[in-house]
Parts: sequence; C-alpha cells; structure tokens
Amino acid sequence: MTGLPTPPAASADLAIRLARAAFNRALADRDLDAIATVLAREVVLVAGTDSAVITGRKAQVLAWKREFAAAPAAATLYTRTPETILPSPGLPIALEHGQWQGVNRTSGQVEASGAYTAKWRHSGGLWQIEAEIFLTLA
Repeated sequence: MTGLPTPPAASADLAIRLARAAFNRALADRDLDAIATVLAREVVLVAGTDSAVITGRKAQVLAWKREFAAAPAAATLYTRTPETILPSPGLPIALEHGQWQGVNRTSGQVEASGAYTAKWRHSGGLWQIEAEIFLTLA
C-alpha cells in the first residue's frame, strides 16, 4: 500500500500484548524508564473521567511520577487488559481495545474501571503507544 514494512498480523498481536504486559509491569513496579519505553514521543492520553488530555511522553511520565509520589503506600495500581488487537494490513499501526481497572494497592478494592482503546505504531523495531483514550464505567 504505502511501501512501509508491515509486521505480520499474528506477530503484531503477540508483540503488542507483550508490550502491554511490560507496560502493566512497569506501572506495578513504578518504573518510569520502562513506562517511557512503551510510549511514543508525541503520545496522547485522554483520561476516562474528566477527559483531561496529556500530550507527550515527558508529560505522561511526569503525571505517573506525581501519581506514584502522591500516596506511595495506598496508590492505585492501574492495569489494562487487551481484548482485541487489530493490526493494519498495509501500515505499521494497530488498534488495541480492552478493559482497564484501578485497584487500591492496600485494600485490593477496585476504585475505578472501564474500557480503553489504544493506537500503536511499529517503528525502529518497537511497538509504541501513540494514543490512548479511556472511558470510566465504574
């Protein structure tokens, strides 16, 4: 289509699921460097409740740093669980859709949850998140 190398759909699905698992692990470990690795430089995040927009890798890493510092013992652990990955057949991009939740690390109680969609791009041998939008459902 465009002459860009496109990873096979099956390998794209697996690679994105592995990248998402690494991102979830980085959130659990509060590893800002690992979080940054999964994010494209100009990544955009639209939050689920107030639709706040966070633009850029540096801004998102700073937001996570503040989140982790705010209440270290009782901070919320966020996870995203992919349900579907839809790779483009002609471009090195894919769409991920799934469910997310925020669980209190101390009590184990779910504080918020919902659905999300993420756009990924394969570049330089890596799949990175270009955009995420979240919908809070509970």
